[in-house]
Amino acid sequence: MKKTLIIATALAAFATPALAMGPFYVMFDNTTKKCVMSQTAPTDTAKFAMMGEYKTEADAKMAMHGMTKCK
Repeated sequence: MKKTLIIATALAAFATPALAMGPFYVMFDNTTKKCVMSQTAPTDTAKFAMMGEYKTEADAKMAMHGMTKCK
C-alpha cells in the first residue's frame, strides 16, 4: 500500500509541470498595437495577427522581446 502511494505521488509530481506547459501563442493585437501572449490560438484574425507558436512560456517571452512589432 505504501509503495503504491509513493509511486502515485511521484507520478503526480512529474506530471504537474508537464501539464503547465503547452503551446503559447504570441499575437499582435491590431486594436491596441501591442503584442500579447496566450495559451489559446487566436480565432479573431481581424483583431489578432499570429506572430508565432512556442512550446514554453519562457520561449514565447524571449521571442516577444526580439520581435520588432512587440517593442
